[in-house]
Amino acid sequence: MSDEAATATTAAEAPAAEPLPHGLGASLPHADARAKTEGTFPYAADLWAEGLLWAAVLRSPHAHARIVSIDTTHARAMPGVRAVVTHEDVPGTSRHGRGTPDRPVFASEVVRHHGEPIAAVAADHPDTARMAAAAVIVEYEPLDPITDPERAFEAEPLHPDGNLIRHIPLRHGDPEAAGEIVVEGLYRIGRQDPAPIGAEAGLAVPRPDGGVELYLASTDPHSDRNTAAACFGLPADRVRIVVTGVPGATADREDQGFQLPLGLLALRTGCPVKLTANREESFLGHAHRHPTLLRYRHHADAEGRLVKVEAQILLDAGAYADTSADALAAAVSFACGPYVVPNAFIEGWAVRTNNPPSGHVRGEGAMQVCAAYEAQMDKLAKKLGLDPAEVRLRNVLATGDVLPIGQTVTCPAPVAELLSAVRDFPLPALPKDGPEEDWLLPGGPEGAGEPGAVRRGVGYGLGMVHMLGAEGTDEVSTATVRVHDGVATVLCAAVESGQGFTTLARQIVQETLGVDEVHVAPVDTDQPSAGPGCRGRHTWVSGGAVERAAKMVRTQLLQPLAHQFGMSTELLQIADGKITSYDGVLSTTVTEALEGKELWATAQCRPHPTEPLDGAGQGDAFVGLAFCAIRAVVDVDVELGSVRVVELAVAQDVGRVLNPAQLVARIEGGVTQGVGIALTENLRTPRGLIRHPDLTGYALPTALDAPDIRIVKLVEERDVVAPFGAKPVSAVPVVTSPAAIASAVRAATGRPVNRLPIRPQAAVVNAR
Repeated sequence: MSDEAATATTAAEAPAAEPLPHGLGASLPHADARAKTEGTFPYAADLWAEGLLWAAVLRSPHAHARIVSIDTTHARAMPGVRAVVTHEDVPGTSRHGRGTPDRPVFASEVVRHHGEPIAAVAADHPDTARMAAAAVIVEYEPLDPITDPERAFEAEPLHPDGNLIRHIPLRHGDPEAAGEIVVEGLYRIGRQDPAPIGAEAGLAVPRPDGGVELYLASTDPHSDRNTAAACFGLPADRVRIVVTGVPGATADREDQGFQLPLGLLALRTGCPVKLTANREESFLGHAHRHPTLLRYRHHADAEGRLVKVEAQILLDAGAYADTSADALAAAVSFACGPYVVPNAFIEGWAVRTNNPPSGHVRGEGAMQVCAAYEAQMDKLAKKLGLDPAEVRLRNVLATGDVLPIGQTVTCPAPVAELLSAVRDFPLPALPKDGPEEDWLLPGGPEGAGEPGAVRRGVGYGLGMVHMLGAEGTDEVSTATVRVHDGVATVLCAAVESGQGFTTLARQIVQETLGVDEVHVAPVDTDQPSAGPGCRGRHTWVSGGAVERAAKMVRTQLLQPLAHQFGMSTELLQIADGKITSYDGVLSTTVTEALEGKELWATAQCRPHPTEPLDGAGQGDAFVGLAFCAIRAVVDVDVELGSVRVVELAVAQDVGRVLNPAQLVARIEGGVTQGVGIALTENLRTPRGLIRHPDLTGYALPTALDAPDIRIVKLVEERDVVAPFGAKPVSAVPVVTSPAAIASAVRAATGRPVNRLPIRPQAAVVNAR
């Protein structure tokens, strides 16, 4: 046999290559996964332009001070310095903010938090820019900072708008109702930093028309564009934001106080200007999770069924309002958790202090109250002598029940099913008592712990979050799908921040049109708005817009064929790259049907409207809800107080699995973020000053801290009002896992554990 024949035979007998993942329900890989893992993916910090200048920002060293004078003379005179801007150089609106525009671009008369911008410099070298910023002479008159949110009620106003941002008094049921069993608790939640993988960076390029283009890792580009245009004194169409690669986002990715000086400098100099913040500047600039003080009183009957919940919730917003009003609404609305509570009386406040600003961080509001109400459920179980899981099962919420805000739960709410799944999952084995297992001890092999001092605890957490915006927010997204030469392109301004939207968009078009090659165009503000990338919005709203546009293209594709054979398009189907009729008369490939055609359609998705909470905290405020149950197993060295999370068993309400691999990664990431909240992450701010603003002083969990994560059940009960029936998956494990870990530490130690992160002294039982 010839070599050619042998080669042909071998090829013919070789097994066929595995088909690539395709459509919804497949684990389609990220299109940019290879570039990101190889380090070739372009982020804002990698950008460059001809004639580039470098920027630096001068920030306040005080938490509260009066500005007596600002002298930029020395900075302007330094060789290589091209511009210095302060509050006097803002041509338009001088205030900005995500939710409430109450924050100055540059401080002018008073400084309200550590790190507040005072001035910005553009120079021909980054070192020159930093030296020039340091050369700006600011004379301060330090003032006594208000750092205790309880003092904010009686203190002198820190802001022209006052210290109180929002007060929500929730009233539901009979205020005279009482239970036979009463448990109380006081709880504190610390300040978590989102700690994105990459610190903020951006490039501003002036345009010939007097406008400016900003290249940023923004997660809400149209909102940022509108804010920038107002501050620059320009019409919105002369400011363009181009979204670069987003190096991690579990919160609002870019601090607007970072973006605005960048654009001002580019407009002032007429040159491209780049700013790359170091980690300290990142800690000082962007918003953090709200530190929260919570007081609770639970009433229950002798069987452990809840009768009434009373609570007071105080959010520390820091110096400016940002999205604190939204966070407070979530905290008050979910203050009772996924439980049936016939009577609820909740008081919620968000106040300004001189602490670093708080804002949107994944699960805001819901995470803080979850830690408190789950601690209350543990106290209730202990007082009744019942199993903690049993007490929870007797009270869980289900579809058709009414929330304390008066809204009926119409979406799937399989809370009992989720809790039963994690409760019944087999417990992990105990580690062997030997030196080879030292790394399994709390604190690791260098933790100086003794095996005899280690106790194991099992605890539970039930959490819930809302999907999309709330309280009347107009949720809308627009998408365009275009097909040319058999290749589909999606245009949608939904930013890919790690949640997997670009992958989902490809899957939707593949599923609807049977086209293999799908590209998602880069995002900029020349496209119609898709809204912010938070609370699962893009899976629902932007994914819904892509689906509708793809279905419109599908109709354009099928109509000529249907007309030719005298049938409606509903009698044709697209599957496996083929178009077939119900009776088999028509059979052709999608490629053949698309030949020589260019088809496109634009569509919007707008979920049903919601309404603001009224004066009694009542209203249909949320589009939908998602739920999660987690069982935590921990080992605690009760002499040293060190904690090791052994395993987290997760059951989650997901609606529908659209991409299995992506969904698992999102859940695991959310759970691990919760481990940091529970055990290590606390941005310390004595007298309002951020201590150790770096990743050495701020302890993020590492791979060694990550526990075994067992996803024991995914309940796929589709939400009929959601596109594809899917629910967001990453926020609710963040909300739930800290509460479950604290519950397990309580079980191991018998201590109350009323503060997050859990301090070693809170887990000590027998000191040496």
